[in-house]
Amino acid sequence: QVQLVESGGGSVQAGGSLRLSCEASGVINSEYSMGWFRQAPGKVREGVASINFFGYIVYGFTVKGRFTISRDNAKNILYLQMDSLKPEDTAMYHCAAGRGLSATLTPAEYDYWGQGTQVTVS
Repeated sequence: QVQLVESGGGSVQAGGSLRLSCEASGVINSEYSMGWFRQAPGKVREGVASINFFGYIVYGFTVKGRFTISRDNAKNILYLQMDSLKPEDTAMYHCAAGRGLSATLTPAEYDYWGQGTQVTVS
């Protein structure tokens, strides 16, 4: 069983930065890809970024060039560095883990989800 706990959310002004973390407990091995997703009220869940065990990365087009995903495989921690934040980045951010060798922004490919951390940009 895998459990995911996000942290690092908060309120920030436009143009600012935040760094999200996701600590994973349980077995996260080379078979697992991990990703960040976000959901704003009344909107569908959006894939933000994904990274596989070997460092292959995919970004959503709305965040490419502003956000950076990384993972520490030894510590089982996933990160999301968010720079140049915009009001439209306001959402609940969730991390996810899925058994698959490819990084993907398709929510259905993920088996485990965290409760989320709120990001508000004004």
